[in-house]
Amino acid sequence: MPMALVGEPPKRRAAVPSGVLGMLLFVAAEVMFFAGLISAFTITRAGAPPLAWSLPGGVVLPAVETAFNSIVLMMSGVVLVVAHWRLRRGEDAKAARALLAATILGAAFVLLQGREWWGLLSRGVTMQTSTLGAFFYLIVGTHALHAACAIVGLGVAWWRLRRGALPAGFFYTAETFWYFVVAIWPVIYFRVYF
Repeated sequence: MPMALVGEPPKRRAAVPSGVLGMLLFVAAEVMFFAGLISAFTITRAGAPPLAWSLPGGVVLPAVETAFNSIVLMMSGVVLVVAHWRLRRGEDAKAARALLAATILGAAFVLLQGREWWGLLSRGVTMQTSTLGAFFYLIVGTHALHAACAIVGLGVAWWRLRRGALPAGFFYTAETFWYFVVAIWPVIYFRVYF
């Protein structure tokens, strides 16, 4: 005897919110994208004669200055973890302060990187002056674009939290993207600057 189902199947709560799952898939694609850029950089560098792999006028990439910028970025990631835990505990005001601090630190990183770029450009380093310059601007610039987009997401999350209208899924999505930006940077830094 055939049986018919009556009513709707019971709704299950998603293990991972759909926005976060979408962001995780996007981040996986971006990891592959950056892996491709860094692989191309590594292969090109390995095959280039030493003099061909230099910047014009004896300019070197500012690794020490960028180390400071990197610390600022890492601090941003740590402060975002604090915001996450404050939010989970229902401490919205403290979470908002931590989220704002993480966002400001992230923006400071991008501004400091911009200052670094300005210094290199003023010394004649462009995408056209050398292969290293081209790869530098491509890889670091792509990361800066990702960082700027993630900062906007964190800023919107902060604004919505202050208004009392922050969906958890939105926060977790923005948080996931920022962690990607933070996590990929040391790989870029140690590969490109040294």
